[in-house]
Amino acid sequence: MSEPKTTPTIIKRKKVVSGGRHHGGAWKVAYADFVTAMMAFFMLMWLLNATTEKQRKGIADYFSPDIPVSRASAGGSGMFQGDSTFAEEVLARNGIGASDFFAMEGQKSEGEFGAADRGEQEAGTDAKETLESLEKVLLRKGGESPTMEQLLRHIVTRVSDEGLIVEIFDLDDAPLFQVETAEPLPILNDLVEMIAEVFGVVRNGVAINGHVRSYPIVLMDNPVWDLSSARAQAFRGLLSQIGFPDARVERVTGYADRKPAVANPSVVRNNRIELILLRSDT
Repeated sequence: MSEPKTTPTIIKRKKVVSGGRHHGGAWKVAYADFVTAMMAFFMLMWLLNATTEKQRKGIADYFSPDIPVSRASAGGSGMFQGDSTFAEEVLARNGIGASDFFAMEGQKSEGEFGAADRGEQEAGTDAKETLESLEKVLLRKGGESPTMEQLLRHIVTRVSDEGLIVEIFDLDDAPLFQVETAEPLPILNDLVEMIAEVFGVVRNGVAINGHVRSYPIVLMDNPVWDLSSARAQAFRGLLSQIGFPDARVERVTGYADRKPAVANPSVVRNNRIELILLRSDT
C-alpha cells in the first residue's frame, strides 16, 4: 500500500496591473479646437501674403454686416427700404434708378451713385487713365537720347479736371523764343514735333495758352498781352506746319502775366506755352 502524497499544491495568482483609467475626452476637444485655430491662422497669413490690397478690401466687405442695409441700397417702401432682388420689377434701387435697364426719372432715390452716374464715372475714369498713359509716354521719351533729355528739361505735365496739361517753359540758358518776340527758336520746333507725335495717338481737342513774365510798370507800352497772344499763335502755326489737324485746336489764348507759374512774376520761368489735351466728351 502506497503512502499518501504529502507535497503541497502551490497556486500562483498573477496580478495583472492594467494602465491607468482614462479621464474622459475633453482634452481631445480642446486639441481639435487648437488645431482648427492654427489652421485658420495659417490660412489668414497665406491670404495676406497672396492677395492684393484691393482683393483684401473685397474680402473684408464681403464679411461686413452693414452692407445690406447701407443707405446707398435704399429706395423701396419696405422696412429695409427695398422689396426684392429676384425680379426686375422689384429690384432694390441704387442711386437714381431701378436698374441699368430701367433708370427712370420717377424712380429716383437718395443714394450716392446710380446707373446713370455709374456710366459717367466709368467714362471719367477711362479718360483719366488715357491721359495718364499719354503723360507717361511723353515723359519716357527722355530716355531715348541725350537730345530728348535736354528737351524734357523744358516740360512739366499734370492731369487736371480739364485734361492733360503740358507746360513748355523758358530756361535761363535756353529760351524758346527770340528775346521779347514771338519768333520761335529751333529748340521749340523740336519740342513741337515731340508733343505732336504723342498727341497724335488720340483725337482729343487741344487748347493753347500763352503766358509771359511781368515787365516793369514804368513801361509806356507794356507788351505782355500782345506777346503772350502772339506766342500762342506762333505755337499753333508750328503745329499746323508739321501736319497737326487745325480742327483739333479748340482755342488759342493769351494770358499775359496774369497767371505766373512761380512766386516771382518777373522771372523767365513764367515765359511758357501751356498745352491742354482736353478731356473727350464721349
